[in-house]
Amino acid sequence: MAEGSDTTLTAEQTAGAAPTGLVAGIRSFAAAHGGAKAVIEYVGKRGARIVLVGTDGAWGDQFAEDTVTAREACSQAGVAVENAWERELMDQMRPSNDLWRSMARRTMSR
Repeated sequence: MAEGSDTTLTAEQTAGAAPTGLVAGIRSFAAAHGGAKAVIEYVGKRGARIVLVGTDGAWGDQFAEDTVTAREACSQAGVAVENAWERELMDQMRPSNDLWRSMARRTMSR
């Protein structure tokens, strides 16, 4: 039997160039809000959600095909990626009045 295995699966993915539209969107958000930080959330087959929080409290999101692409896009845009939702980052977020109104209309189902 041969040493090693040619069927070993690895979770390592190589980072390539992120789509220019994604990088431009992240840069645009950061420029409009005095800088930004990002949190990347894996959302299954849909890919990865990049939640951007501006220094002014505004927030928005972008979608990437996977977490590697999302991290690369943030890196190319010059936006720091946080590893998790830290309290300081959540305290910085300021939801708009429209968002509060839309959440008030929703009812919880049992």
